[in-house]
Amino acid sequence: MQSKRIFITGGASGLGFALAQRCASAGWQVCIGDRDQERGEAVIGSLTKLQEDAFFMPCDVTRISDIEAVATELQQRWDGVDVVVNNAGVAQVGQLTDTSIGDWQWILDINLLGVVRGCKAFTPLFQSQGHGHFVNVASMAGLLDVPNMSAYNASKAAVVSLSETLENELAKDNIYVTVVCPSFFKTNLGQGMRSTIEGMQDKLERLMTSSKLNAADVAETIFAAIKSKRSHVLPHREGRIAWYFKRLLSRKLYRRVVHSRIK
Repeated sequence: MQSKRIFITGGASGLGFALAQRCASAGWQVCIGDRDQERGEAVIGSLTKLQEDAFFMPCDVTRISDIEAVATELQQRWDGVDVVVNNAGVAQVGQLTDTSIGDWQWILDINLLGVVRGCKAFTPLFQSQGHGHFVNVASMAGLLDVPNMSAYNASKAAVVSLSETLENELAKDNIYVTVVCPSFFKTNLGQGMRSTIEGMQDKLERLMTSSKLNAADVAETIFAAIKSKRSHVLPHREGRIAWYFKRLLSRKLYRRVVHSRIK
């Protein structure tokens, strides 16, 4: 694949860092953004060993000024960027009645509006250079209505809808949009998770540990999807099957077959 220029939010750990490593190993110019400046500065050395032009910029996706600053820097430093990955995200677990409006605002500000800000800040640059590719990281939670996760599910479902809508709006500008919907895999999502359900941290850890895929596997799938310009990426086989069941089965049977396996 021809060398590209890529920016990844939430790029200092988890899936974002795994994708950064994959792209850097392929010779891509890589910029990672993350609100954790200490961690970003700590890990950038491992990327520069793979690609000397890799660098880190502090970036909080709740502030559009941070993302616009990255866009300006990439235009000056690289004369543009080819791929922007809106990956930063957080988790919240709890029934609707137990989830505060504050938690709803927190998760939507990061998971949904963080993606909106990323797309809004970089679309003018993509348009001016005549091409671009957004990769928006959602979740299977955005496709499957898992109980006790209404805020998280809604935030990720909105990312799916936003991505599909932007794919239509931006096609005329030669801008591609890919939405990624992974299931559970080993990452640091649980570190900042807010939960009103007792024992959820341990359950999440078990689900992530039992996954047949790790962050590097999901990153490899995304890397291939960028090359093929796929619109939807569902890396986990079990997730794809559950999604097919939801679309094909009656609601009653779907809930019996799928939800019984995730309680």
